[in-house]
Amino acid sequence: MPSQPSQPAPLRADARRNRERILETAVRAFAEQGPDVPMDAIAKAAGVGSATLYRHFPRREELVEAAYRNELARVCDSAAELLAEYPPDRAMRLWMDGFIDYLTAKQGMAGALRAAVASGADPYAQTLERLGAAIDSLLRAGAEAGLLRADVEALDVGLSLTGVAQVTGTPEQRERVGRLLDLILDGLRYGVERQD
Repeated sequence: MPSQPSQPAPLRADARRNRERILETAVRAFAEQGPDVPMDAIAKAAGVGSATLYRHFPRREELVEAAYRNELARVCDSAAELLAEYPPDRAMRLWMDGFIDYLTAKQGMAGALRAAVASGADPYAQTLERLGAAIDSLLRAGAEAGLLRADVEALDVGLSLTGVAQVTGTPEQRERVGRLLDLILDGLRYGVERQD
């Protein structure tokens, strides 16, 4: 009988915390200092030793890919968390803010992501599917509650949000982004009978 490939052992709680700190620090470092930020500087800023960083991420490309995927998972997983706490239209609006933050971090990491792709990594695998599923869950919940239109596709919302993200930067621009997100949400409500 062929043996099943073994799964890596789950990380201890302290190792998991270290890994999370490294990933959060890496996103900031790549965004602020570019793709060539020294790995040792990331370790120091995360409050871990270089050996700990290299144990988790032996190559820079692995760190870049993991940091990007961690941010993607965070924004996608937040859809279910928001739906558990808020009405679907409010959850959608809060999720939009988080998505803009994710896109801003991704733009900041652009150089590091390009370098990772050039080395053969594929940080973008499953990105569209995961984001589409998150947006679709928000749209479906909103339609079922009678708060959002049922005729909107997740891809259309994603593309709209990606366009809005192009105007982020200064605090004044971030305020404009909020107004644009409100307009998108109004469009998602257009034609829905209010249930007041």
